[in-house]
Amino acid sequence: MKNKNMKKNVIITVFSAILVIMSIVSVVLFNNKETIKTKNTKKMSATVMSLDDDNVTVLDGNSVIYKFNKKEIDASVGDNVVIEYTGVLDKNKCKQANKVISYKVKHVVTDENGIPKDYLDNGIFSDYYILAHNKLKKMSLDEKINQLLLVRYPDSNGKEILRDKQFGGYVFFARDFKDKTKDQVINMMKELQEVSKIPILTAVDEEGGAVVRVSSNPNLRSEKFKSSKELYQAGGLNRIKEDTIEKSDLLNSLGLNVNLAPVVDVSTNSTDYMYNRALGEDTATTSKFAETVIEASKGKGVSYTLKHFPGYGNNADTHNNAATDNRSLDDIKNNDLPPFKAGIDKGAEAVLVSHNTVNSIDSSNAASLSPSVHNLLRNELGFTGVIITDDLAMGAVSSIKDNAVKAVLAGNDLLITTDYDGSFTSIKDAISNGTVSESLIDRLAFRVLAWKYYKGLMFNNK
Repeated sequence: MKNKNMKKNVIITVFSAILVIMSIVSVVLFNNKETIKTKNTKKMSATVMSLDDDNVTVLDGNSVIYKFNKKEIDASVGDNVVIEYTGVLDKNKCKQANKVISYKVKHVVTDENGIPKDYLDNGIFSDYYILAHNKLKKMSLDEKINQLLLVRYPDSNGKEILRDKQFGGYVFFARDFKDKTKDQVINMMKELQEVSKIPILTAVDEEGGAVVRVSSNPNLRSEKFKSSKELYQAGGLNRIKEDTIEKSDLLNSLGLNVNLAPVVDVSTNSTDYMYNRALGEDTATTSKFAETVIEASKGKGVSYTLKHFPGYGNNADTHNNAATDNRSLDDIKNNDLPPFKAGIDKGAEAVLVSHNTVNSIDSSNAASLSPSVHNLLRNELGFTGVIITDDLAMGAVSSIKDNAVKAVLAGNDLLITTDYDGSFTSIKDAISNGTVSESLIDRLAFRVLAWKYYKGLMFNNK
């Protein structure tokens, strides 16, 4: 009997020891699993921009756009979320292959001035963020949407249409200056500003050479501005600097405050569509050209716009049809991006994006409608200024349904448009049906307003 009890006690002891060991192993494994999870899991804060059947599109604090699988994030448009994920985000692309572990909706976090912290990017206009946010809070949704529209000046009733619509600005073409005297142009600009509750951007393409909107009128300048190629061949970068200063002074005297130039596309082949409008020199020289123009324009009252991102290359004309860029991403990064980077580093306030479809970045969308192209500009080049579409009426994108909505969702701040009613309506409808977040419109209008304060326009507001 004694031996039997001893045997029983041994079995109990061994069993207990096994349980203890298993418990220890379980704790160790659990802790290791948690350690691995913590080590491999990352977090990001973002705002849900839009939803479709398959994707949730979000915008982070650096204005970089990501798409995640909708099955993993059941959030609503406009939600501010914290996403836990594994893997590495590809900031130069939109669609992500990362595995989402969890997400949670969070309240908007603001600074002491009430500005959402996601807006605070320490960007080029950041000294004016408080003023811009205070103005934004007083605006209606319609007013905010219209701030995103840079409208082709109408054939007639431009002042009356602006009084009613309150656009962000107008783009003027040669026809709008034809046969006018300098005083007539000045009065036209003055009258437009007088009917604007918020001062407007008054923009032209005054590149020089083949594209001259203002100096095509001999009443405004005795001869047309020469192309960058002619200037450089005649007197190098010093001549480019002199021309930029003279051009800026003329535009500013007329009441024009944005020049949709310079063309910093690298083109050295005379058969390229963009060759006659480009400098015609290599990447290094074109980069110096971009620096020279931006530096010379500062303090002159006119903002210059680097174009056509991400570099036009040897692509065909997009005014009438689509054009496809088949160059490698390395080729574009090495040859086409440096002039944009050089101009941005010197304080470029605006970049205009082309309608070329760049297969190595996004084969499904024109660059102007591609979040991946805009991510490249924001992330790779660190651009914090205003991104502008090329004209949405151009043949490469004009037939695309809701191209204004796509442009907004791609990350553009300003949309050049002729069909202002169509652009406005499609954006507002997209907000109403939950396709686009109103908070995204706020974010874009905020940057446009900050630019206007930066330019000194808003301080003249009555």
